[in-house]
Amino acid sequence: MNAARPLPRSSAGGTRISNRRAVRTVLGLAAVAALTLVTACSTASKSTANSGSAGGGGSKVIQVTAAENFWGSIATQLGGEHVKVTSIITNPDTDPHSYEPTAADGRTIADADFVITNGIGYDAWSDKLLATNPASGRTALKVGDLLGLKEGDNPHQWYSADSLHKVIDQITADYKKLDPADAAYFDAQQATFTTKTLAQYNQLEADIKAKYAGTPIGASESIVTPLAESLGLKMLTPETFLDAESEGTDPTAADKSTIDQQIAQKQIAIYVFNTQNSDPDVMAQVAAAKAKGIPVAQVTETLAPASATFQDWQVQQLQGIEAALKQATGK
Repeated sequence: MNAARPLPRSSAGGTRISNRRAVRTVLGLAAVAALTLVTACSTASKSTANSGSAGGGGSKVIQVTAAENFWGSIATQLGGEHVKVTSIITNPDTDPHSYEPTAADGRTIADADFVITNGIGYDAWSDKLLATNPASGRTALKVGDLLGLKEGDNPHQWYSADSLHKVIDQITADYKKLDPADAAYFDAQQATFTTKTLAQYNQLEADIKAKYAGTPIGASESIVTPLAESLGLKMLTPETFLDAESEGTDPTAADKSTIDQQIAQKQIAIYVFNTQNSDPDVMAQVAAAKAKGIPVAQVTETLAPASATFQDWQVQQLQGIEAALKQATGK
């Protein structure tokens, strides 16, 4: 094991729960036992929870649990008055990779008609929750499986516009299967969300790709890779460095030297920094980029603030990247 490193600091200055060497950590026996206890009582109460009315009608309300709040925000807006969504990861200072669920999370899973998880090794704890709290009638959407990705692939697919729209399509399809009587309502919600709610997001994606495609950039970790690909930007930071930072392992001296050279020679136009996951290596790169006049744009891993909608969060970040690119290129 590598020598211990200081825990990364959040942008607010608090210590982030972010030791990603614990990504594959198995839940303790006591935690598993506590989660198992909730299954029986939750099953008994589930039919009552699912029979509530929405608005003035008599349709059932689909009980939805999302492992992360960025998927939860989308699920809420696609379901409207016919769903009740609970997200497990909501605190921006919580690391989804190494989160350890509680008995309350187990009850939330057990009560759900529909569970949305990310997969791709990002939230392995959610698999344990589902296995510990089985339900025959429950629908589960694992984003990685939908996209044909496996553990070891880049898990941050909410930063890919193509992946995002595939997930939107699947959530809508699952809602219609769970509540066929309201299929037309869910179709209308999807149409509104994709054409109106996401209009500014879609336009920013298209504008940045059209104007800045091929522009070389640097980044602090692999969360930026799907975003760069979606925007048509050229990632120069070694993928091995990005993955090491994402997983909490020590990057190689060769990778750090390469990045130092890229910054010193201004081979990158901008540097994109995940403020929710930083360490001395990353902060040194941010400082060096600023010193060389390289604009630094910021992103976060989960909704920030936690009350933000998916689209408002993404639009703000895309605007920051667009402004940095404009400053760097003069376009």
